[in-house]
Amino acid sequence: MRALQLCWLGLLCAVVMVAAPHAWAQNVILDAPGLFPQKKAPGPPPPRAAPTVWPRLDPGAVLCRTEDDLDRYAANLIARVRGGDQQPADCRLINQAVGISILGRHGPGSTQVKLAGTGNVTGWTNVWLPDKAPITR
Repeated sequence: MRALQLCWLGLLCAVVMVAAPHAWAQNVILDAPGLFPQKKAPGPPPPRAAPTVWPRLDPGAVLCRTEDDLDRYAANLIARVRGGDQQPADCRLINQAVGISILGRHGPGSTQVKLAGTGNVTGWTNVWLPDKAPITR
């Protein structure tokens, strides 16, 4: 009986050894379009940013006609918070970035500027404008 079991075991091993190389030789390709997401080709590199004008006033900066108007504008900001009376000031907010030339400075919060490309428009702003452009990332 023991010999019969060993014979069957040997026969089973022989069948497995004969069939195993055939199973390994099968090339299984999983090429189902819906099963795996398609790899996307890399897009073109991002465009380089255009050089910006410096110095400039960015949108939201204030431009007043005179230095006294700029002082009144600052006083109006304080008065608005405290609920006090406000004085008229000839100032406007800049809507889009505009290049400027710095004509003079009176402290860190008062700079006289000339707008580029708009004729001979000069004014005062409270924006601190360093001499060199800030480093961008």
